[in-house]
Amino acid sequence: MTMRIDITDVHRRYGDVEALAGLDLTVDSGDAYGLVGTNGAGKSTLFGLIAGHDRPDDGRITVGGRDVRETGWRIRESIGVLPENPGFPPGETGRETLAFHADVRGIGSGPGDAAERIAGAAATVGLADAIDRPIGGYSKGMRRRLGLAAALLANPAVLLLDEPTAGLDPNGVAALREILTRVRDETGVTLLMATHALREAERVCDRVGVLDDGRLVAEGRPDDLATGHDDGLEGAFVSLTGGGRDA
Repeated sequence: MTMRIDITDVHRRYGDVEALAGLDLTVDSGDAYGLVGTNGAGKSTLFGLIAGHDRPDDGRITVGGRDVRETGWRIRESIGVLPENPGFPPGETGRETLAFHADVRGIGSGPGDAAERIAGAAATVGLADAIDRPIGGYSKGMRRRLGLAAALLANPAVLLLDEPTAGLDPNGVAALREILTRVRDETGVTLLMATHALREAERVCDRVGVLDDGRLVAEGRPDDLATGHDDGLEGAFVSLTGGGRDA
């Protein structure tokens, strides 16, 4: 099962700050969409709204045709989220942490039970040999992959990835890219990725949208957006966001 994401004229304000200012965005079912923008552009705000952690002031967000404000936890069951900095207790093993997340998601005994899901998710992200080691001994890349395993436990139809490659070394970036590509090929999951890593967006995503001051200022295939810019997608991004200011 895959799901389309539709975001229509969404506004979200925090006091005098308008984090999202009439955002319109569609991610087709099974697509990989990269959302790029300066700090403060509204990417994390949008993810919180889609995941049901916050509510828009105006506008509508649907996942699989269902309004996230009206369906609540039923929608959240279909969404896996990888935060930029997953906070895992360093004294717990990877297996213990995944067991906790399985319990939170209501994955219990029976066919496809927690133990089976945990083993499968750990294998998918390449942590089968490390799953019983304390997380305090994990590298940053391993912790990020553990976060992805937690997001995959419920077999989500939608994956939200917030800066998935931030702070990773080249080997970690390549490993995560390979995992995401394989998961998408095998499951058809709809993938929405917020990132500053423009080269990764070019490699992984079917389409890229540029978010600036809470508005989508451009979107399209990475090659199309890069056309006419000597620095490719990076050049297009700098041009579209006012010279790359840190907002």
